[in-house]
Amino acid sequence: MANNKDNVLSAKPAATGGIWMAPANTTAPTDATTALGNDFVCLGYIDEDGVTNAPEFETEDKKAWGGDIYATNQTSYSETYKWKMVETTVDIMKLIYGDDKVSATAASGGSPATMSVSHSGVEREEHVFVIETVAGVNKIRRVVIPHGKLSEIGEIAYNDSDALGYEITIKALVDGSGNSSYEYFSGV
Repeated sequence: MANNKDNVLSAKPAATGGIWMAPANTTAPTDATTALGNDFVCLGYIDEDGVTNAPEFETEDKKAWGGDIYATNQTSYSETYKWKMVETTVDIMKLIYGDDKVSATAASGGSPATMSVSHSGVEREEHVFVIETVAGVNKIRRVVIPHGKLSEIGEIAYNDSDALGYEITIKALVDGSGNSSYEYFSGV
């Protein structure tokens, strides 16, 4: 196979949004182009660093008498996705702090919309996540995390030079088929 520049893909967010979230047990898409259902909400703008995927294998060497390694066994596999959201919305606050910890009212009669968030160590809920990217001209790449759970919240900086952002790490848990995430492509 010769080099082919058409096989080099970028990962820009789709114009309609880069990362989508739905409640646990929402039917996850199984291709790159089927429209997402109404349960999916867009998580808004993501920081310029985009999304980082970190698959991790742990292995254990088996040694023979004398020190020779005769086998390497995989002992675990995990996968995380990390991104920083730079919008502050009810859905984002519920993802970070838990559904029951966020209350909001819509703007009404000249009064502004309001939101209150309680910080606590409540167990976070699983969600379905979809990462939509345009990988080139007429090329679409969709990553689906059928069972994603918030595993880390980064520091939140309050200053006058950076957008208020929420960096999170999502642990991709395995599904009934033993897979933690899926990638679907169209036009490649």
